Amino acid sequence: MGVQGFQDYIEKHCPSAVVPVELQKLARGSLVGGGRQRPPHTPLRLLVDADNCLHRLYGGFYTDWVSGGQWNHMLGYLAALAKACFGGNIELFVFFNGALEKARLHEWVKRQGNERQTAQQIVSHVQNKGTPPPKVWFLPPVCMAHCIRLALIRFHVKVAQSIEDHHQEVIGFCRENGFHGLVAYDSDYALCNIPYYFSAHALKLSRNGKSLTTSQYLMHEVAKQLDLNPNRFPIFAALLGNHILPDEDLASFHWSLLGPEHPLASLKVRAHQLVLPPCDVVIKAVADYVRNIQDTSDLDAIAKDVFQHSQSRTDDKVIRFKRAIGYYSATSKPMAFHPPHYLARPNPFGMPGIVPPYVPPQMLNIPQTSLQAKPVAPQVPSPGAPGQGPHPYSLAEPALTLDTSGKNLTEQNYSNIPHEGKHTPLYERSSPINPAPSGSPNHVDSAYFPGSSTSSSSDNDEGGGGAANHISGNKIGWEKTGSHSEPQARGDPGDQTKAEGSSTASSGSQLAEGKGSQIGTVQPIPCLLSMPTRNHMDITTPPLPPVAPEVLRVAEHRHKKGLMYPYIFHVLTKGEIKIAVSIEDEASKDLPPAALLYRPVRQYVYGVLFSLAESRKKTERLAFRKNRLPPEFSPVIIKEWAAYKGKSPQTPELVEALAFREWTCPNLKRLWLGKAVEDKNRRMRAFLACMRSDTPAMLNPASVPTHLTVLCCVLRYMVQWPGARILRRQELDAFLAQALSPKLYEPDQLQELKIEN
Repeated sequence: MGVQGFQDYIEKHCPSAVVPVELQKLARGSLVGGGRQRPPHTPLRLLVDADNCLHRLYGGFYTDWVSGGQWNHMLGYLAALAKACFGGNIELFVFFNGALEKARLHEWVKRQGNERQTAQQIVSHVQNKGTPPPKVWFLPPVCMAHCIRLALIRFHVKVAQSIEDHHQEVIGFCRENGFHGLVAYDSDYALCNIPYYFSAHALKLSRNGKSLTTSQYLMHEVAKQLDLNPNRFPIFAALLGNHILPDEDLASFHWSLLGPEHPLASLKVRAHQLVLPPCDVVIKAVADYVRNIQDTSDLDAIAKDVFQHSQSRTDDKVIRFKRAIGYYSATSKPMAFHPPHYLARPNPFGMPGIVPPYVPPQMLNIPQTSLQAKPVAPQVPSPGAPGQGPHPYSLAEPALTLDTSGKNLTEQNYSNIPHEGKHTPLYERSSPINPAPSGSPNHVDSAYFPGSSTSSSSDNDEGGGGAANHISGNKIGWEKTGSHSEPQARGDPGDQTKAEGSSTASSGSQLAEGKGSQIGTVQPIPCLLSMPTRNHMDITTPPLPPVAPEVLRVAEHRHKKGLMYPYIFHVLTKGEIKIAVSIEDEASKDLPPAALLYRPVRQYVYGVLFSLAESRKKTERLAFRKNRLPPEFSPVIIKEWAAYKGKSPQTPELVEALAFREWTCPNLKRLWLGKAVEDKNRRMRAFLACMRSDTPAMLNPASVPTHLTVLCCVLRYMVQWPGARILRRQELDAFLAQALSPKLYEPDQLQELKIEN
């Protein structure tokens, strides 16, 4: 779980840090949570991470998210949400995850395995009960994020889409554009010193559409309960386990913090395999460890102590540890520019930043903490004077800053931090969290963190590893000429040709069996803890054909603005896509998985994107003029990461791009940027050809109404599927009836329908 368990820890163990807020009341006042000044009559500007609250934007856990009618309900809900924000002086800006994020691929692989199990539970529930499944099993319907993005644009809500590293881009966008708060639900945001952090999971619009509520996370309260200065959060996050240094690589360290006397230690010994301690236990133990570090600038000494139990790949783990600290320290850098309506002043760390003049916290509907200090008069501290500022608190430690070498972290004035050595955790099995002593110097008695920094949006850790992996023993000729695939973010040395299809836990139990069962003695950590933890294996692919610079510029612009499905940019620039799990019955022997069903469509789309037909036609013409045989065309290969019946997401599938046989599709530049009527007709024909529906009747409104063209193309494609029968007559009639019948447009009526077997 690692870092990702920190958000749940806040919810369960830091109740005083989670306070309810009503966003309209905040918008009517001049203060944002914790006392940040807002110019009069300006809207409350909130950045929403859509990746964390798709279920809320979908309709607030609307129960009918598996059967029919959910899209109409979603549109109605989003219309009400937009109206409530416009009428309540709230400006929403919704940020969607459009990044491929190869650095987090191992996390995605784990998540797909879990979601695949959830999908089967959903199918079983629907078959057995005939009712919508419980909301805790919520899985986003296919293309839900894309449909929500288009709906928000329709309702004049601004949207954007990340392109490389989603978390870093959201944080940077929030800081650089002067947003008053971030609405999200992710531990990375909690640990990255976001100034005003609201819960995306608690976002709720009342039935009458007049009240928009959520919860605010007071991170100074979390820091107080952990008894940890927030300036040490980057090291804290790095040692919890994250996408750069996973918690499996830190298992030995985590167990060493608990010690042999901990009740869970005996369980670990008896298990003879990799067992990770409970997340809440790890969080408290790591916080105690980080609090007692004497010199946080000496990363080599910290890494030596942390990985003293490591049996292999220690150097690689140390490198990852430093990279993780750099990743979480990035948001402590000074802002690139300052929003005009805020005062640029040195912050309490002595660095220039956006620090508004202090105003006594009188925020509506947000209870203040009991340790709130008395208000002080506004003052501008001199640069380089840490601990002094307009806010009623003082941080003894400046923010961690990472230099260009990635090794030296500077920190000032640790005289007030007791050097008590290592802690001795005495937790019970239920892992109660004891409150920290109130007199600890690590307490932060602040209204909130000063949030005046920017972050790098290009550090997606894809270039930090070694060369891309390949399958040993299957070297193809094009592998020697170079690879277009991204270097592995994990980059484990000595691990480049190993298939990692089996999980570390299952394989480790076999490795540890030979050591015998010595319950009475303290055994070392099983050797499994030294094995590679990456649960995916990349494959080298041939270089992609060149794409016109104008096309790449248009693709990047449309991608960032949220005007284009993210797969397009991923294919053009990376040559690979990730296909999420869909809700489908794996017990059915007749129906193919959705990823396979629509793969031919994607293959033709790949051919259109890389102008395959025209480029090959030009090559053949040139060979004919020179009286030569047509050359053999090297295939254009796209990597598809997917999880479905009979396919694990741990390895990608290599899919070849295809060109149309019926006609020569023009190049992508002309297809996208052409303004003539013929170009518009070619665009429509390319779409119909990809869907195997390139017939004159499809464009005849008398045969197919224009607004039903896409639906009819999809149904036609499914009916034409070779082999298994996808649609039966009654199923086809049901689709057409729902599209044409006015009685089936109302979601309330569809909600009353019962699913019959």
